[in-house]
Amino acid sequence: MNRVRKRRHKHVEAAELDVTPFMNLMIVLVPVLLLSMVFTHTTVIDLNFPAMDANAGPIDPETVNLEVAVYDDKLIVADGRGGVIKTVTRTAEGHDFAELTLVMQELKRRMPEKEDITVLLETHTDYQTVVSVMDRVRSYPTVQALEVVQAELFPVISLGDVTVTGEGEKRS
Repeated sequence: MNRVRKRRHKHVEAAELDVTPFMNLMIVLVPVLLLSMVFTHTTVIDLNFPAMDANAGPIDPETVNLEVAVYDDKLIVADGRGGVIKTVTRTAEGHDFAELTLVMQELKRRMPEKEDITVLLETHTDYQTVVSVMDRVRSYPTVQALEVVQAELFPVISLGDVTVTGEGEKRS
């Protein structure tokens, strides 16, 4: 006797996928990640580069083109017509940016309507020096109504190169 066995197939239903624990994790994780995120504040400084036109014509004596020439051993604040206003010598710690700030404050007191300045750089001037000079000529910290605020000096900054004359001496 051949017995045919009947196999009984058990019908197994697929288990339902429970996503509730995962959703609970997301509900907690997303706000925690958002709250722990560090928001950075990026400041953009608008720069105006000097015109490349060599035949710009004579300089109007009524206008003063303030310049800060950055050298390895000094910072020279000049009027743009060859006149040196102040030479800030380098100290043992580096450039004396505090004295540069004082010079800029005095110039702003004398010319309150003036907003532009040119920063002249040697070709090998390091980035941190450029940023420090630009920060010092743009504004300075002061106290107003018991709060430290940035007072504006010369916010319109142009960049240029310190030129070398035919005799080998550097000129701003």
